[in-house]
Amino acid sequence: MAEGIAQMRESLAVHRAMRLQVVFTYFLALFAETLAQNQNTGEALGAVTEAFEVMRTTDQRIFEAELHRLKGALLLQVTDASAAEAEVWFREALAVARRQDAKSLELRVATSLARLWQRGDKRREARDLLAPVYGWFTEGFETRDLQDAKALLEQLG
Repeated sequence: MAEGIAQMRESLAVHRAMRLQVVFTYFLALFAETLAQNQNTGEALGAVTEAFEVMRTTDQRIFEAELHRLKGALLLQVTDASAAEAEVWFREALAVARRQDAKSLELRVATSLARLWQRGDKRREARDLLAPVYGWFTEGFETRDLQDAKALLEQLG
């Protein structure tokens, strides 16, 4: 995994140097997620911060909801004391996904927020949030996001 992260760093450096920012926020989001999976939360937060800056300067907002969701998820990795702050980021991500009518991102965010609420003993609210978003989908049930949402709904009862 370390070799893959090193290659991602190298690729991002090339994109920065060449000022190729067309999908740079997406690459930074992927990099942040990879770093987070490898317990490198500090650098992952830095990648998300950079992605927000690129988004502001280029006005490329296609991954805005995912960046907000990632920020919330990363804050939860730092400490559970960040739950309230993470919820703020998740709620903003949900608002952005809905405004953009980005159903896949809305599902991902709703799953993250519902999981947070489940831990905070808000099972009913979590189910009420996630069930209608999950119910919107009619295909793609083999995807990780839909499988995660289904598993969480089953846990919520």
